[in-house]
Amino acid sequence: MTDPSAHTRQRKDAARQPAYPQPPEPLAVAVYDNHTHLDIADGETGMSLGEQLELAASVGIAGVVQVGCDVESSRWSAQAAASDPRVLAAVAIHPNDAPALAATGRLDAAIDVIDELAAQPRVRAVGETGLDFFRTGEDGRPAQFESFEAHIALAKKHGVAMQIHDRDAHDAVLDTLRRVGAPDRTVFHCFSGDADMARVAADRGYWLSFAGNVTFKNAQNLRDALAVTPRGRILVETDAPFLTPVPLRGRPNAPYLVPLTVRFMAAELGVEVDELCAQLAANTLEVYGPFDA
Repeated sequence: MTDPSAHTRQRKDAARQPAYPQPPEPLAVAVYDNHTHLDIADGETGMSLGEQLELAASVGIAGVVQVGCDVESSRWSAQAAASDPRVLAAVAIHPNDAPALAATGRLDAAIDVIDELAAQPRVRAVGETGLDFFRTGEDGRPAQFESFEAHIALAKKHGVAMQIHDRDAHDAVLDTLRRVGAPDRTVFHCFSGDADMARVAADRGYWLSFAGNVTFKNAQNLRDALAVTPRGRILVETDAPFLTPVPLRGRPNAPYLVPLTVRFMAAELGVEVDELCAQLAANTLEVYGPFDA
C-alpha cells in the first residue's frame, strides 16, 4: 500500500508565490477542516501528512476530512484516515471524471471500488460527487447524473454523509436530490450558490460548507448565503491546496489557514470567534461523527 505520508499528485496550476505563508494566530476553540486534499503536493516543498496535521493542530485545527476524487486519491484518503486519528476520509469519483470513465466502460468498476472503501469505519462520507456543468458539456452530462445517483445510493447504503461538488449546476443538483432522495447528512462542499439557494438547502436540512473564497472581493453571493444560513448548518473548509483566503491569495493553501476564514466568517456574522468555532466544531461532529472512534 502507498505510504500515506507521501503525496500522490502535484498541483498542476502551481501557486504564483510557492512559499507557504506564516501560520495565523491560533484559535482558542478548536475546529475542523471539513474538506481538504492533502494528497496534492503544493508549495516549494510539499508537506507530509504528519507535517500538515501538526501545523494545523498548532493553530487550533483538531482534524480534517481528507477527500478523494478518483480511485487512487480515494484509496489514499482511506489509508490516511486509518493511519491517524485526526483524519477522516471521503471517497468518490469526481463528476468531471465520470464521462471519460463511462466512455471507456470503467465507471461501474470505479464506483465498485468506492463502494468497498466506503465500508471502512473511518470513511465517513461519499464525496466529492455531484454535477459540474462548467467543465463538462452536454454530451458528458448523462454520465455525471449516472455517477451522482450511484454515489447517493452508496452514501445511503453505508449510512455516511455525502459531500457535493456543484459548479454551475445548482438547479440540477437540487432537483436530483429531491427526485432521488438525499442522504440524511448532505453537505454542499465549497458552497457556490446565493442566498436563495442557501435558504432552500437549509430548509431541506443540508449543510453548507464555506471555503476561503467567501473572503474574495467578488464573492458577495457567498457572504449573502452565509448570512441567511442557520448557524447549525454552517461548516468551514479549505479545499486545500486551492482557494487560499484573503490576504494570502496566490499562496499555497493548507488546513492551518482555516483560522483566517473562520475569523472572516465571524466578523461577517457579527458573532464572537469562539462562539462560531464551538458551533462549527459541533456541526462537523454531527455530520461525520467523532474523529477518535
